[in-house]
Amino acid sequence: MASLQQTLFSLQSKLPPSSFQISRSLPMRKTNLPHRIGGGNAAGARMSASAAGSYAMALADVAKRNDTLELTSADVEKLEKVFSDPQVLNFFANPTIAIENKRQVIDDIVKSSSLQSHTSNFLNILVDANRIDILTEIVKEFEIVYNKVTDTQLAEVRSVVKLEPPQLAQIAKQVQKLTGAKNVRVKTVIDPSLVAGFTIRYGESGSKLIDMSVKKQLEDIAAQLELGEIQLAT
Repeated sequence: MASLQQTLFSLQSKLPPSSFQISRSLPMRKTNLPHRIGGGNAAGARMSASAAGSYAMALADVAKRNDTLELTSADVEKLEKVFSDPQVLNFFANPTIAIENKRQVIDDIVKSSSLQSHTSNFLNILVDANRIDILTEIVKEFEIVYNKVTDTQLAEVRSVVKLEPPQLAQIAKQVQKLTGAKNVRVKTVIDPSLVAGFTIRYGESGSKLIDMSVKKQLEDIAAQLELGEIQLAT
């Protein structure tokens, strides 16, 4: 990541054109690759979400045809981490930065993250279509597609401290019993606001919640005493 940040810093100053040549070998139908949709209203947001879903489906189709769905899912997880950095996301969302410079950063991301060639091609297609800025939405949509194809239930576990593998395995086993899914994938998030304990969110779009946090217990006590929220001293 440090190397990537150095690249971003240097590219925000004046750079010579990149010699990186984009490969066009990604076998996708053009109908699955929507171009930028304008508008900042609710309709525009819905169409943007639809575009992210179409891109995610296209990438999943390529992965299935190449029998690399698991490897592609791993690539997508790496991209999620890279683009969680606001500096990276803002760089690609900046319309004043030349496409050649964005391709150079894509090249750096591909090399540092050891991404597959079709994932690299996919990223360059997004750059060409001015849609790289919706990559975080594409990641979410790809996760949904992957889970459906592999009968995998995603469980997001939030805790104040990092949970140990045996604890996560027990949580995965419990979620599997509740959902009947063939596989359970656990995603962990550190959340200091919980005070202690943990929460588990699963189901379609995270619709189900198991809350074992101290924060929830305090809120329940406050509700019973009709005192409103309890503010903890920091």
